[in-house]
Amino acid sequence: MLDANLKAQLAAYLERMTQPVEIVASLDDTKASQDMRALLKDIADASAQVKVTETRGGPARTPSFQINRPGQNTGPRFAGLPMGHEFTSLVLALLQMGGYPPKVDEAVLQQIRALPGDYEFEIYVSLTCHNCPDVVQALNLMAAQNPRVQVTMIDGAIFQDEVNQRQIMAVPTVFLNGTHFGQGRMTLEEILGKLDTAGAARQAEALSAKEPFDVLIVGGGPAGAAAAVYAARKGIRTGIASERFGGQVLDTLGIENFVSVKETEGPKFAMALEEHVRHYDVEIINLQRAKALRPQDKLVEVELESGAKLKGRTVILSTGARWRTLNVPGEQEYRNKGVTFCPHCDGPLFKGKAVAVIGGGNSGVEAAIDLAGVVKHVTLLEFGAELRADAVLQKKLRSLPNVDVIVNAQTTEVVGDGQKVNALAYKDRVSGEDKRLALEGVFVQIGLVPNTEWLKGTIELSKFGEIIVDARGATSLPGVFAAGDCTTVPFKQIIIAAGDGAKAALGAFDHLIRN
Repeated sequence: MLDANLKAQLAAYLERMTQPVEIVASLDDTKASQDMRALLKDIADASAQVKVTETRGGPARTPSFQINRPGQNTGPRFAGLPMGHEFTSLVLALLQMGGYPPKVDEAVLQQIRALPGDYEFEIYVSLTCHNCPDVVQALNLMAAQNPRVQVTMIDGAIFQDEVNQRQIMAVPTVFLNGTHFGQGRMTLEEILGKLDTAGAARQAEALSAKEPFDVLIVGGGPAGAAAAVYAARKGIRTGIASERFGGQVLDTLGIENFVSVKETEGPKFAMALEEHVRHYDVEIINLQRAKALRPQDKLVEVELESGAKLKGRTVILSTGARWRTLNVPGEQEYRNKGVTFCPHCDGPLFKGKAVAVIGGGNSGVEAAIDLAGVVKHVTLLEFGAELRADAVLQKKLRSLPNVDVIVNAQTTEVVGDGQKVNALAYKDRVSGEDKRLALEGVFVQIGLVPNTEWLKGTIELSKFGEIIVDARGATSLPGVFAAGDCTTVPFKQIIIAAGDGAKAALGAFDHLIRN
């Protein structure tokens, strides 16, 4: 199942195990079970600490396997073959069940162990989803720390009947004790925050008691990370509060234009950003959404949605942007029920189905090209008279036999049956005729909206909601700087955001020494 190189890497990793594990597999004679049987043999061959037993029938999904400590049956279960992005989840589960300590603060581990009640998590994934492993690994870690937490990763491509029955049209999708718990990327801290609300209140109180920072950064994408590094290297007290460290980068599959990095993936790049920031004396405050900005004499206060209030002698705003929505009837109603924004994550769920991509820029055309290799048919709709994507992308798109392109198309409604999408309505902007496409998925790729609504009335914004900045990254409010996709700086690119973050940090430092 594994090639020689991967077997060698696996054996090296499993040397870190300090105690045995037992893998109990539920298998039959299908091709998926045969592949799983071969994988488990490779794992057993890689470490004397691993024992594999096989069963047939029973309540477990088939094919699946569970990683247990001897004499227990509460370890994480994989229903499906954890390859692709999920291979790392498998290795980490083996290590953690085998006694290797996770790289998580002891306070968080204690919070997991102290959770009251019983928790049975089911997480539906696709092996091409780059957000799914974060959720799988967080839940598996919880299962390794608390026997009252049980977790099953389910490959939606293998268990298609469950996917259809539960109307799952986006991954990752998590169920807790049979009830929908959440969708999309979730960190360990986010999951714990939903389970332990008292802990969130305690944290807000502790954050409000912190002394003012010299530089307080709001937002943890490339701009915020660069600002944190540059500020910390000046030897001043630096803090960074972010809703999710990495920002939009976490939703980016391939990165091939960051100079000096030939190619990487978004989640890996985000991890590298955080590792670089943690190399310095920077206080990282995760899972915090900003609510209000208030100047206070010589300080600036940032109020968070959690109720916490942080203060800084200077503040750098790097809150980034989010996907722009269509704002048509049915879009919000059918979000994650056919309406989605990530072709890489959710594309496999629409295998053999007809879908539409809205948007004729680079992101829209790239999405249509990717989806054409998975789905039955793709219709790309562009509002303007012609596509705006690079010529090489348009040439590739038009060469695909299962793709249609419609220009001058104004989307007017996402149509469904109450459970999921079954059509898309649009108007021909030339003839004025109303038309409808029968389909099961709508991928929206029409650009970004800056995350600045919370700043209205506080600092000067452009008509598009972007923070107006000068050449130093300064805003209209003294002591407040901004960087990245939330600003008026043109060309929303990772490398530009990082450069702007560095510039804003230097501007903030200059403000401090002059005032």
